[in-house]
Amino acid sequence: MIWIYRLVFLPTLLFALPYYFLRMWRRGGYRKDFKHRFGLFPALAPVEEGKKRIWLQAVSVGEILAIGPLIDALLASGKIEIVITTTTSTGYAEARKRYADKALSLGIFPLDFWLCSRLAWKRIRADAIILTESELWPEHLHQAVKRSAPAYLVNARISDRSFERYQKVPTLASSLLRKLDAIYAASALDQSRVIKIGANPQKVMAHGSIKFDVPPSTQLSAADKNQLRAELGFGPENGTQPLIILGSSTWPGEEATLLAIHKGLVNDGLDCRLLLVPRHAERAPDIVHLLEQQNLAWQQRSKLKTATSPNKIYLADTTGELSYLSQIADVAFIGKSLPPNEGGQTPIEAAGLGIPILMGPNMNNFKDVARSLLQYGVACKVENSIALKMKIEALLANPEKRDAMSRAGLEWHRHNRGSSERIAVDILNRLS
Repeated sequence: MIWIYRLVFLPTLLFALPYYFLRMWRRGGYRKDFKHRFGLFPALAPVEEGKKRIWLQAVSVGEILAIGPLIDALLASGKIEIVITTTTSTGYAEARKRYADKALSLGIFPLDFWLCSRLAWKRIRADAIILTESELWPEHLHQAVKRSAPAYLVNARISDRSFERYQKVPTLASSLLRKLDAIYAASALDQSRVIKIGANPQKVMAHGSIKFDVPPSTQLSAADKNQLRAELGFGPENGTQPLIILGSSTWPGEEATLLAIHKGLVNDGLDCRLLLVPRHAERAPDIVHLLEQQNLAWQQRSKLKTATSPNKIYLADTTGELSYLSQIADVAFIGKSLPPNEGGQTPIEAAGLGIPILMGPNMNNFKDVARSLLQYGVACKVENSIALKMKIEALLANPEKRDAMSRAGLEWHRHNRGSSERIAVDILNRLS
């Protein structure tokens, strides 16, 4: 199986290069340590006696943020060294910011081609590897098996689309999953799906999502929140604080919807503001084009962080600030959930901050989480933009309902915490 993968890898890579080069150009920052992608990772010294070296791969910013508590729990044993790699330039920047004093080394994940992967393995000298969510790299896993290095999949998620795809290639799915020594599923649904596509049931555990354990980057006090509102140009204009609508990790089409809803509410006399945080900061030019076509005052965070005059709309086109900025929101819409977008972004962070949540019908990537949020009364589901406008308007007019949803979100989040510690204990026991 691995030889077939190796034969098709290079032609596939060459075919996909124009897309990835365009993406790199738009996102920027890819020059930093680009050689790592070819396996030219800094050669590390042998592992200290009595310790194990874990190579942890987290693809992008979201995964980099999520692994923090797991890293802390592993390092607390005093028996682990951590090497962290990531795939995207934004993920690498965030990793350097957060884990420079915790990781033995930080770098870029190599191309999953035989020569690149083999070279990286020789230089990193890992005793075990951890992959996150749905990353199953055939060459990387092959190199781990070849070296008798245990492989663990943490926060395993199988979306509806991925589940359908894996079911079409059961032999491939099973061959990859069987190389994993333990799979820690993010939910009971993910556990069931992983087993159905070929994983050994005895190796699959549903410890819960590690994203519940991630604290806000900065916990803001009431005074801090007022200061942040003023910084964004969202300060009080008539003696009272305006209500703030958050577009959390929005995707194409959703910003236009929220802008239209917000403008309608303002025209109706409601004192409210719109905070847009797109999932991909490189989409800022497209969103700026939308903002230039309307007449409400707005500001772009990447151009000027502190407002010089009042704003009705603020575009936070930066990376890694979602949890910080979200704390001033009165209601949050979760992106990638309104048609034609599918999958949904994680609502866990907003719930943990006590923000009432609205989400579209397409939360397939977080099906169990979304269902649980609805049952707890933390979130409301809307089928389309018309329903979204009605629900935003109703919630902003009902502070008692918002308070109830906020309390429910905090309780729901507390109830689901602790998976990082449980996973770390299991991994440490397996490595001892």
